[in-house]
Amino acid sequence: MAIREILLPLVSYPVAVEEAAIKKSVSIAAHLNAQILAVSFEARPQDGTYTRPFSTGGLTAETPEHKTSAKNAEQMMVVLDTAARAAGVEYRKAITRCAPEDFSSYLAYCARTIDLSLVPIRSYDEMHEKVVEGLIFQSGRPLLIFSEAGADRLSNSFEHAAIAWDHSQQATRAVADAMPFLQGAKTVTVFTVNDKETPTERESGEALVKHLAVHGIKAGFDVIPKGGVSIGKVFEAYVQKDAIHLLVMGAYRHSRLREFFMPGATYTVVGSPPCWVLMTH
Repeated sequence: MAIREILLPLVSYPVAVEEAAIKKSVSIAAHLNAQILAVSFEARPQDGTYTRPFSTGGLTAETPEHKTSAKNAEQMMVVLDTAARAAGVEYRKAITRCAPEDFSSYLAYCARTIDLSLVPIRSYDEMHEKVVEGLIFQSGRPLLIFSEAGADRLSNSFEHAAIAWDHSQQATRAVADAMPFLQGAKTVTVFTVNDKETPTERESGEALVKHLAVHGIKAGFDVIPKGGVSIGKVFEAYVQKDAIHLLVMGAYRHSRLREFFMPGATYTVVGSPPCWVLMTH
């Protein structure tokens, strides 16, 4: 299925998404010939935070959270307006009012009728991680994440793709969701991380290569040694060494609690995406 509609979450508090990341998101929408639904939020004041009850416009919130988030949301939408019009990308925009901790659930609700969520990530930022986790576990849709700080260095296409394969149901779903990207890639590599290859891993990887071939995708298969470092770090090194544009992977094969105490691939990649990363739970 082609990607025709993208959800673009724009976190407005405590810090706005950088302009370069918004522009890069528009460039990707143009590449995919997709329209954008951009969603941001104003932090909803809690009871007792209204300080001008007799203003002509009604109750006026003056909490720092509300003023900062409202200003950031409006400024990000101006950047989106300019970039989308210049690129000829159709778009809609919405600014909801909610508590910051509720924004991820609202996004997941929006994402259920959208093809793909495109999420800029601020490295190891709690608010961005909550947005990603909410979309992964609640939306039922794939995510394409990228590093906000590295947006300018990312390709505007996905010519070289790699699939992190462990034969799990999460990885299986990610491959299915990534088909529109894989079919347009020039090179595709399936890889498994293990210090000692087993016949089962080889058989599984080759089976996926054959499955991709049925869909017109020519792919190779590699086993990458773990070498005493975390799998997430292996992913980062592999992406850099082979100049990968798109990494396809399943998300949270293990519980979030275990990932927190024993950081796995998802924790590392979500914390600091090494390239474009398409993931599904």
